[in-house]
Amino acid sequence: MLFSTIEFVVFFIVVLAAITIIKNRQFQHLFLLSASFFFFYYSSNYLLILLISSILLDFYLGKQIWKTESQQQKKILLALSLAGNLALLGFFKYADFAILQFNILGQELNLNPDIPFLDLALPIGISFYTFQTITYTVDIYRGKLIPSKTLREFALFVSFFPQLVAGPIVRASEFLPQLRAKIQQYETGTKLRQIVIENPNLRLGITIMALGFFKKIFIADNLMLLTEHHVAEPELESFMVIIRTIAFGIRIYCDFSGYTDIAIGAAMILGFKLPVNFNKPYFATSPSDFWKRWHISLSSWLRDYLYIPLGGNRKSASSTYLNLIIVMFLGGLWHGASWNFVIWGLLHGLYLAIHKMLLNKFPVLKDLRFFKTKTGKIISIFITQYFIFLAWIPFTIADTNLMFVNMQKYVFLDFMTENSIPFIISQKYPIAIMGFFVLLHLISYRTKNLPTKLSKLKLPYWILFLFATLFFILFFYGGNPEPFIYFKF
Repeated sequence: MLFSTIEFVVFFIVVLAAITIIKNRQFQHLFLLSASFFFFYYSSNYLLILLISSILLDFYLGKQIWKTESQQQKKILLALSLAGNLALLGFFKYADFAILQFNILGQELNLNPDIPFLDLALPIGISFYTFQTITYTVDIYRGKLIPSKTLREFALFVSFFPQLVAGPIVRASEFLPQLRAKIQQYETGTKLRQIVIENPNLRLGITIMALGFFKKIFIADNLMLLTEHHVAEPELESFMVIIRTIAFGIRIYCDFSGYTDIAIGAAMILGFKLPVNFNKPYFATSPSDFWKRWHISLSSWLRDYLYIPLGGNRKSASSTYLNLIIVMFLGGLWHGASWNFVIWGLLHGLYLAIHKMLLNKFPVLKDLRFFKTKTGKIISIFITQYFIFLAWIPFTIADTNLMFVNMQKYVFLDFMTENSIPFIISQKYPIAIMGFFVLLHLISYRTKNLPTKLSKLKLPYWILFLFATLFFILFFYGGNPEPFIYFKF
């Protein structure tokens, strides 16, 4: 069920109505859990079984890890949890990729293998809910989390529909306390606390959702044709590559952060707080700053559950650089079973390692006054984004030959315009949207907490904002809702 469809709007209104009418926490939790399962089943049918399997596996293993006093047994139980989760993820997401590599290797060795592909359907959201359930058992093992008392509570944490299929990746330590404590007490006669839809949450949640729909439908979907407009290799020119690369960077940001905004807004209306996942990443001044702003829930997960266990920066400098590259390599592979995602991850690993190396070799750079000035920040932003957008080329082009041709054209400008000018003229509308995005992004950067300020407008002005947003969405709506890019991951 896509957020950008009328089906989701109807579904969400029904959920709100049921929770508003029936003021009983136990019913509300059960209803939200049922609604979340239905939401997943609507898109994935029988693959709901995998979600339920992950829930059952980690709920009972988490309990056993907590109860067991033997450290050795705790490790065994944690290993079972990790193996079970990663086996499901690996089989459904990477089986055909592994078969392809075996077949290629066999051909190189003249073994002529012909292992048939399994052609498995990729369960929507499996990368996200797998990481969520892993945090649960790992945090219990580390003694940082008390396990859920009921299966219902844990199942709702894993399957909560706003963030189920594309994040943000929520940790049990962030979500479970909201089920247990952040629900107001009402005199219902049942002595059960209930979910309450409050006016401030409602207005802010609707505002955030409206901005998310705008980013997804008006900006991202209208840039799709430009970013997927394939040009034959001999006709490629640098300016065409640059425009398409910038367009894809804008598209994936608006697509993914738009989904996140809708998820955060919907959860907020229901009384739950989800973590911020984006913080103006295209104003990052360094590679490490970018990963503090882009897909924050994933980057923090990689830091806490991969980078630090690998040793982080506690050992030698060379170990730190290697750890950064390994983590980003795995982060790239997490995005998809294809070498282009691996290349994208390795590029970001190199960016982080080189940035760390420069700061270690030249400590004066950390406190250099120039980079704290307006001019210094602007230069840092442009240099950083030049490399960030370079990495979007392998992310979006799976064909390695075409990928490297595009990267070459991006880095070494040919200054040819024979094909670029007709290309720009034919893409006037998407290019105008790109300019509009840059303007809005600047306004958002200069205006702190824009969604909060919009939600606090006087009621007539707030309604006017909603109608204006709706007008832009409907007027430029193509008629066919496009899937969110991260649904593939």
